[in-house]
Amino acid sequence: MKKTTLSIVGLLMIPGLFAQNTQKAQGVRYANGTYYAQCTEFEISRPLRELAAENPAPTEVDRFSRKEVDKPRTHHALNPKGLPLGDDPNVQTKMGTGAMGVPIQNWIGQAGNGGVPLDPTGAAGLTDFVQGVNTTYRAYNKANGAPLMPSMTLSSLWPGSTDDGDPIVLYDKYADRWFIQQFQQTGNKILLAVSQTNDPTGAFYKYTFVPDASDFPDYPKLSIWSDGYYMCNNYSNEKVTVFDRTKMLAGNPAAGMVVMSLPSVPTNGFFCPMPADADGGLPPAGTPISIFSFEDDNWSGGVKDQIHVFKMTTDWTTPSNSALVEDFTGGSPLAVTPFNSTWANYGNEISQKGSTQKLDAIQGIFMYRAQYRRWVGYNTVVLNHAINITPTTTNQSAIRWYELHQDPSNGHWTVCQQGTYAPDGENRWMGSIAMDDNGSIGLAYAVSGTNTYPSLRYTGRYKTDPAGTMNSVERTAKAGNSSQAGINRWGDYGHTSLDPDGVTFWHTGMWQSSGGEQTQIFSFQIKGDMGIVENEAETAVFNAFQTDKSNLSVKGTKLNSDEALVVDLFDIEGKQISGKSVTPAGHEFETIIPLAGLAKGVYLVRIGNLNFQKVIKVALN
Repeated sequence: MKKTTLSIVGLLMIPGLFAQNTQKAQGVRYANGTYYAQCTEFEISRPLRELAAENPAPTEVDRFSRKEVDKPRTHHALNPKGLPLGDDPNVQTKMGTGAMGVPIQNWIGQAGNGGVPLDPTGAAGLTDFVQGVNTTYRAYNKANGAPLMPSMTLSSLWPGSTDDGDPIVLYDKYADRWFIQQFQQTGNKILLAVSQTNDPTGAFYKYTFVPDASDFPDYPKLSIWSDGYYMCNNYSNEKVTVFDRTKMLAGNPAAGMVVMSLPSVPTNGFFCPMPADADGGLPPAGTPISIFSFEDDNWSGGVKDQIHVFKMTTDWTTPSNSALVEDFTGGSPLAVTPFNSTWANYGNEISQKGSTQKLDAIQGIFMYRAQYRRWVGYNTVVLNHAINITPTTTNQSAIRWYELHQDPSNGHWTVCQQGTYAPDGENRWMGSIAMDDNGSIGLAYAVSGTNTYPSLRYTGRYKTDPAGTMNSVERTAKAGNSSQAGINRWGDYGHTSLDPDGVTFWHTGMWQSSGGEQTQIFSFQIKGDMGIVENEAETAVFNAFQTDKSNLSVKGTKLNSDEALVVDLFDIEGKQISGKSVTPAGHEFETIIPLAGLAKGVYLVRIGNLNFQKVIKVALN
């Protein structure tokens, strides 16, 4: 469609109209190294459902016709004295016995358009699930998997771009908006799009940023925080980028970014730290974001098996006041149980049934996401990565996972629990982990080995299960029926998101069919025996509604106990407005929150205690 030249003010008043802003001025680099720049381009797309109908993604013909654009992955020499010496003694070698239901929803996703690997990413909103793969985007009805639009190429969303891939899809539940990203090799650009409404098939605000014109933004990993959308990459010169979330949600063409250098830590060559991704309640405005990476003493430059924690604060008014440091005062680095995250045959670590072709385990980095949650009295992050538990024999890949706790009074992180999951002799890798409103943890991943074609499985644990164990039985979401041939790249990642209901996990990952590489989208919950719901966040019913202009009523019924609760009110940027303690009677309660002085808009109500929490979105009129 022809681009229309109207004023930006006029464009923002006409939903769905396509327009392009002029090129922005050069950015500013401050004395402390901080770089600030506005987006280089701004557009408003037509509704994606129209673009997809007019330009559906072509049928895949040659699955290896387009390999992923990224920089070569290098690694350093290995340290033969790294711990543990020999095979790993700290492994969960038996499957849990706790109940785990079959998938609630389970359907085949997109296969891309010849892009290898597929890089599946996706998230669940109130009624939809949106998936991105290396070349295409599609929205589905999450109740039944019915597509809401044809698959469309990413380049259709950004006309003039190429399908270079590595997309990330996020659902910003605090703003009820959709977010998608991909990179461009030419010009080292990052392309971002934020939906105008909660409709993932509608129009999007589109932004182009160039964090570093001389450095390719490989392997982007993005997260939602109160003051921005944060991004880490496998950069040659390690850095963190944050994009102005507030302006992007408003469709402001002056939205900018802040780029800061990451403090140097040991790496294994391929390095991408993981920014905390807010889930549940939004962090209060001004809360520094935590960013995580790990160190392995098996690396030539590694000193100890430990987790590094960085913290970043962003000042959009005075960007030079932004700061990024390793958080030594917050407990970093964190010592962990020794592990070996290396394989001698770099990039060819995972065996497959009936094939000599090995697959890439993605050594040396945390896998997506670093899910961050705020609780009453503490905060959590869950993390996972692949490790080699039998380096002297079979080089079996297992998943090392962690639950970290943060003291909100001082920001200090500690390791609450950690475990290594390998209930049999097959390889598990490409994990993605998350925690629900009850503190239960869900873990989904790829499985492959001598007896198994590349498949997708999941497991989990209750908050009360023995520490360091995935105590639920393992379920198969999709069993592969063939092995990948001709290339080692796999994944490069799966993506587990938490449904807005707070108790349903959604995962999209890659498996191998006889017809080629494929993706799957499935959901599951962690429930009690025989499918009986036992957790507070699932049994209780909470409601928040405006009784008049001055008061908000918050009610809870069907509670498991009369244990005291907190009821807090936050604005959409995470600033706490009020808070109170409530003691239920007869397993229910009702309380009133005064609204004097509050503007119209969307607010968040958090209800919970040390055992669970629930966040409810309310629109005040």
